[in-house]
Amino acid sequence: MHDLGDADAGHRHCSVPAGGSAARLAGKWFRIPEIMVREAEDEPATLTRPRFAWNMGEVSGSLGDLGTFLPHIIGAITIVKMAPAGILTTFGLFYLFSGTFYGVPMAVQPMKAASAAVLIEPMDPAAIAGAGLVIGAFFLILGLTGVVSRLARALPRSIAAGLQLGLGLSLAGLGIRLIETQLWLGVTISVLMLALMRYRRSPAALVAVLMGIAVGQALGIAPPFPILDFGLHLPHLVVPTWAQILHGTEYAVLPQIPLTLTNAIIVTAAVSRQLFPKELHPVNERNLAITTGLGNLLAAPFGGYLMCHGAGGIAGHVRFGARTATAPVLIGLVFVVLGVGLGESGYALLRTIPDAVLGALLLFSGIDLALSSKLHEYQGGDLFLVLLMAAIGVALNPAAAFAVGLPIAYAFKRGWVRI
Repeated sequence: MHDLGDADAGHRHCSVPAGGSAARLAGKWFRIPEIMVREAEDEPATLTRPRFAWNMGEVSGSLGDLGTFLPHIIGAITIVKMAPAGILTTFGLFYLFSGTFYGVPMAVQPMKAASAAVLIEPMDPAAIAGAGLVIGAFFLILGLTGVVSRLARALPRSIAAGLQLGLGLSLAGLGIRLIETQLWLGVTISVLMLALMRYRRSPAALVAVLMGIAVGQALGIAPPFPILDFGLHLPHLVVPTWAQILHGTEYAVLPQIPLTLTNAIIVTAAVSRQLFPKELHPVNERNLAITTGLGNLLAAPFGGYLMCHGAGGIAGHVRFGARTATAPVLIGLVFVVLGVGLGESGYALLRTIPDAVLGALLLFSGIDLALSSKLHEYQGGDLFLVLLMAAIGVALNPAAAFAVGLPIAYAFKRGWVRI
């Protein structure tokens, strides 16, 4: 799956001779570290691969999670009246940091349960900021104390597999529903992407997005192309009151915590290990909790939305060609430019992507995530648990599946129940 390029040359060493230039010294001290790679999963790392790669696969892969991103952001901006500059800029900066730090196509996504609460319970941007501060502090503490790592180590592999399968099927189902809104366009784009994905380096997602925008404008089935407002659109400071913090915590934080713990941390770590089994990247439950916490704490005062990582997102980036940190850095730069450089018109530009195109992206990402559960490796009680959790995850949500699956897994482990 992975193109290591010249990584088989082994470790690279940089030496600076006496009297070397300042540029050489800068190259030594500020060189971006590479990702260590093992020839086999059970062997020590002796190879490296670049943290960044520059090819069309990374460009295409950077768009692989737009199907998850855009629908939630539309709700936040249109219903809560959040400023596009704050949302887009903070998302972009979190993407830039996540890609650079983790060295893989790490996703950044809106928190889905919180988004649902936004649509149901009237909230204002300050309440969202209060929720971001609380959930950020919660996951930062969970990561720094190591509690999340101990929890992940105690979970059987079938728990993560059930969550992956359910989440993948849910994403694919959402993709189909979006495709149905413009059925002919969605089917055409899906068939086109399926054909392009037969060729490893083809930018399937990029072609789909550009073609979708062109068709949407030509036939008038998407919002019109906006007049771009170039300038400096800085995010505004948002300071919540204690009442707004409590409001955001009650309706957005409490239902979101179990979903973030399962999908954005436990399953994302498991999927990353499956996608990059030979790489010594820093993706683990502790780090994911810490970066989720820091991202929300820093973004909330500047109009940021509640953010997390996501298993479906990283599967989407990889599905469409991403293999390194380049993809998240590219989409991060795009969001920053749209937010700071274009403001409201940057958001309007994103809305020109038809829903059916977003649905096609979600469909393939969801299928890939479901397949990564490796259902064929389970049998007996473990297979029953995986299928049960997947069914609950599709019918309700991953948090409910986790709550049901965990005691059943414990009962199997103790021998209280046998199938």
